[in-house]
Amino acid sequence: MKTKNELIDELLNLSFAEDVGDGDHTTLSTIPADALGHSRLIIKEKGILSGVDIARKVLEKVDPSIKMTVYMEDGSEVNPGDIVFIAEGPVRSLLIAERTMLNIMQRMSGVATMTRRYQDELEGLHTKVLDTRKTTPGMRMLEKEAVKTGGGTNHRIGLFDMILIKDNHIDFAGGIEKAIDRALQYCKDNGKDLKIEVEVRSLDDIRRVMNHGGVDRIMFDNFTPEQTKEAVKLVNGNYETESSGGITLENLRAYGEAGVDFISVGALTHSVKGLDMSFKAF
Repeated sequence: MKTKNELIDELLNLSFAEDVGDGDHTTLSTIPADALGHSRLIIKEKGILSGVDIARKVLEKVDPSIKMTVYMEDGSEVNPGDIVFIAEGPVRSLLIAERTMLNIMQRMSGVATMTRRYQDELEGLHTKVLDTRKTTPGMRMLEKEAVKTGGGTNHRIGLFDMILIKDNHIDFAGGIEKAIDRALQYCKDNGKDLKIEVEVRSLDDIRRVMNHGGVDRIMFDNFTPEQTKEAVKLVNGNYETESSGGITLENLRAYGEAGVDFISVGALTHSVKGLDMSFKAF
């Protein structure tokens, strides 16, 4: 299995392949090869910063001679006019790196900003906001990192690091109990030490899971806040609890106050507006 750094490196290779192709002909035709310059990353919108470390990787990949002076780190609250960093080096390299770097930083900062809004809505409660697998293809590692930067918590990274038995698995397996038993047997047969979470659709499903056992977390799918409160009371701390489905910024607090441990929100990564910023010469 590839490491996080290997996946990020592949993403950057693909990004430059689709953007630069056989050369940035505008830059090559207008900028002398020996021209040196400075550019600064300027924030144009209030939010939470994320992606500074990746920006460094982008610049290094284009041209290791570029020098970067950083003034603000990931997780910082930023406002219009803030200077995040200054990059100094060959002008051609700065121009070639610009769009890929901005695409990534704008996306990551948008995710971090959205996550902070959701987690702030739960202030004073023990409930944590979780991300999901509803991420931009190829950018999952970066978007998951941005969620952490914004104060959220990562759920599973992919299909490989946790067992999440959802409604389709249950229906195809022939029931909750059979699905759980097969998951447990699979882990035993393959030497896997994976947490098991199961999705439930009713209070009766919860009772079946609790009577059967063998899981670590129960996910309440499309429960109302009132139903969630009943479900949390029924579980009574015996398992971790998670709410999912139909949860928005407007009703998030109600789910948290129902006592659930985690709330998974796909909107952290699938409905995000990039944070506005620019990379300008000076």
